[in-house]
Amino acid sequence: MPIKISGGIMQHLIRAFGVSLLLATTAMAVEAPVVAIVGDHTITLDEFNKRYDQVNKRAINPPPKKLFLEDLIRYEVGIQEAEKRQLEKDPLIAERLREQLYTGLVEKDLADKISAIVVSNDELKSYYKNSPELKTAHILIEVKPNATADERAIARKRAEEINAEVHKSKRPFSELVKLYSDDLVTKDSGGEVGYQNRLSVMPGYYDAALKLKPGQISNVAETPFGFHIIKLIDVHSFASANKKMLHSAIFEKKKAALFNDYFDKLKKHYKITVNQDVIK
Repeated sequence: MPIKISGGIMQHLIRAFGVSLLLATTAMAVEAPVVAIVGDHTITLDEFNKRYDQVNKRAINPPPKKLFLEDLIRYEVGIQEAEKRQLEKDPLIAERLREQLYTGLVEKDLADKISAIVVSNDELKSYYKNSPELKTAHILIEVKPNATADERAIARKRAEEINAEVHKSKRPFSELVKLYSDDLVTKDSGGEVGYQNRLSVMPGYYDAALKLKPGQISNVAETPFGFHIIKLIDVHSFASANKKMLHSAIFEKKKAALFNDYFDKLKKHYKITVNQDVIK
């Protein structure tokens, strides 16, 4: 039996349907326009603008929008093709993804803290007291990177003999450099390596030089390059020091402290077993 609907009810239904249609049409109207559809991914105008703004902030000469759109389409095609081929299972790609995950974690958790690092002038002065810039010259008795223990021992014996000769000789250090040094780069300039800081030379070299007073000559100092007999020529004053290098050194020290603290706390949540004896 057919159901009869009164005129009043019918008018109410029509009005309700009209309101629903209007709301739906309005919702569709506020959706961002589609710039492109690539496979199963839709690039909306909002997404396009967001990505283009990111490029604008980084690039000196950002590409025209139409060219950037082509780049974006190629990017999507490449991503989808990689997913289709399951490249994430390739060992090399998988390792790169792991690297990206590590980088992403560190940036997410530490980027703001690193950006907030401040280095004061007092810190620069305090650091410089123990790490001044030193001007030195040296005699190098070279040891090849693949030298055996016996070869290194022979080089040390030669270095000790030369050291004894240097300390009792009355000849200028620059002449002794020409006689004995294996460093071909500095041999003709009296062995001078210019002003160096704690980060620009090997620790064994810097620490030996730091113990000297201007004009003094060290005993044999060892680095991976071989054995050095070092003469301290001068110590830069703080006023003459490279402040940019100093700032960088302290900044890196504070940054390293952040990393150490972060991973010390994080490692507590993981079972870690270490066997250093297998490292040769």
